[in-house]
Amino acid sequence: MKHFLINILTLFSILITAISCSPKVEIIPAELAYKAEATTGEGSIWDPYRQTLFWVDIEGQTLYEYHPNTKKCDSWKFDRMISTVVPESDSTVIIALQNEIVRVNLADGQTTSVAPIPDKDGKVRCNDGKCDPEGRLWIGTMGFGAPKGAGTLYCVLPDGTISTKLQKVTISNGIVWTANKRFMYYNDTPTGKIARYRYDPDNGDILFDGIAVDLPEGTGAPDGMTIDSQDHLWVAQWGGYGVYCYNPYTGELLAKVNVPAPNVASCAFGGKKMDTLYITTARAGLSEEQLRKYPLSGSVFSCKPGAKGVAANSFGN
Repeated sequence: MKHFLINILTLFSILITAISCSPKVEIIPAELAYKAEATTGEGSIWDPYRQTLFWVDIEGQTLYEYHPNTKKCDSWKFDRMISTVVPESDSTVIIALQNEIVRVNLADGQTTSVAPIPDKDGKVRCNDGKCDPEGRLWIGTMGFGAPKGAGTLYCVLPDGTISTKLQKVTISNGIVWTANKRFMYYNDTPTGKIARYRYDPDNGDILFDGIAVDLPEGTGAPDGMTIDSQDHLWVAQWGGYGVYCYNPYTGELLAKVNVPAPNVASCAFGGKKMDTLYITTARAGLSEEQLRKYPLSGSVFSCKPGAKGVAANSFGN
């Protein structure tokens, strides 16, 4: 009996030690930055030239530019869905319309085509994308209704040349590169995982290098994503009520930004010190009851999570 009690006490001591030493997830509240009713608020990115936040409403076919100083948005309406925006100069941005990459002159709203994107007879559309460190635009597609494997990840050069990087993806989403240009992280949303690829900046070649993060059960699905100066990943999680921060080298969850909206779609660091995290949300997919409970769904939120982002890569660099 004595030895039995000693063993029980030993096991209890080990359990208490394990609990006390387990890493704590930091919880960070988000505040409303701009009230909106976006059907699918996506594609947030901080423009280093204009010091403003660009974002889109996909189904609303609208590009927005948020000015933190005035807390107002300028907008541009298009004839098709718009899913991605990346900076190019102090007067132009590059956007992904439903089936085309387009340059937008922000002064007069005029557009010029950069490259068509295959839409498979109208069955797929562009989704998320970003520029890599060498100024190439990586843009992914997804099928309407999200049929499995209908999407593709493309790479678009400034001269309009297109190459295929990944095939048979379902919902091509968040994509980022590390500061040392050695790795690329990528989300195919339904997998619930963040994949890591070896990346060659010289030619843009990638090679699958394993799963960096397997999202915790019950936290939603990986959507848009950004990276901070420590190479930590900040992931907007659809159905997860927040943005989650992970260490991609260990897979450890470090922090969660609580957002008063179920469907969190994208995030981007911005501000003069690149220490403000901006977050877009969506009303799509919510029931009437959820919309009553979370009336700010579709708005833009922000917080200062104690991390700093890195400047967005521009098209053509």
